[in-house]
Amino acid sequence: MFKTAMLMAGFVAFLGVIGALIGGKSGLLLALLFAGGMNLFAYWNSDQMVLRMYNAQEVDARSAPEFYGMVAELAQRAGLPMPRVYVIHEEQPNAFATGRDPEHAAVAATSGIMRMLDYRELRGVMAHELAHVQHRDTLISTISATMAGAVSALANFAMFFGGRDENGRPVNPLAGILLAILAPLAASLIQMAISRAREFEADRGGAEISGDPLALASALQKIEYYAQGIAMPTAQAHPETAQMMIINPLAGLEVGELFRTHPHTEERIARLHAIACGVG
Repeated sequence: MFKTAMLMAGFVAFLGVIGALIGGKSGLLLALLFAGGMNLFAYWNSDQMVLRMYNAQEVDARSAPEFYGMVAELAQRAGLPMPRVYVIHEEQPNAFATGRDPEHAAVAATSGIMRMLDYRELRGVMAHELAHVQHRDTLISTISATMAGAVSALANFAMFFGGRDENGRPVNPLAGILLAILAPLAASLIQMAISRAREFEADRGGAEISGDPLALASALQKIEYYAQGIAMPTAQAHPETAQMMIINPLAGLEVGELFRTHPHTEERIARLHAIACGVG
């Protein structure tokens, strides 16, 4: 919760600066009101917003008995309440978890990943997602995605519509251009700082929950290979959600180290093999 609170406070401060640059004191006040409302909305509704964005369909023991039963077994092993389970009808193999706490968690997997992986590998992936729930990563991950989208939208608004200060004078147009460039960058850096470290921990936690680190290692290798050749249109339209996925869904897009949302898959696989050797 401390990291989430700091993220929310930073979001308020950042939007306050943007508002002041665009519209002076009145802009600052409007930005602070917007940020406060956005924080409340993100805390209570960001998970449902992301699930709707991906057109995720909830399943149960009747509609998807094997998949639902797998998640139920893993949740029991992890000592977690049963999360809501969703399927996303996308060809790219991927999965994510969301929800403000373990009592309001949800896990989602694409139809592509369910076809491409065998039972053992898919079980490793879902254990990884439940580890995110167990570590309470899902709140900060989903909120950061929501906030990043909001900041990017405001930056674009600043660039195209500009603004005036409290005396009616036009704001320096260079400020709007800088905001349009720097605001999405700042939001992305927040997401990346959150995402890269927690993926290693979720891999380790998922290996403990499933008791099968090599299953997740095999799954990551397959997902990395197939995801590069299969686009995920929703993720490309909303790149702020990329850091929520088990593998970066922005297929085929080369990025530098600073802009990576996930650790290198090879390093994740190597760590899982090391865990397996330590286990037995």
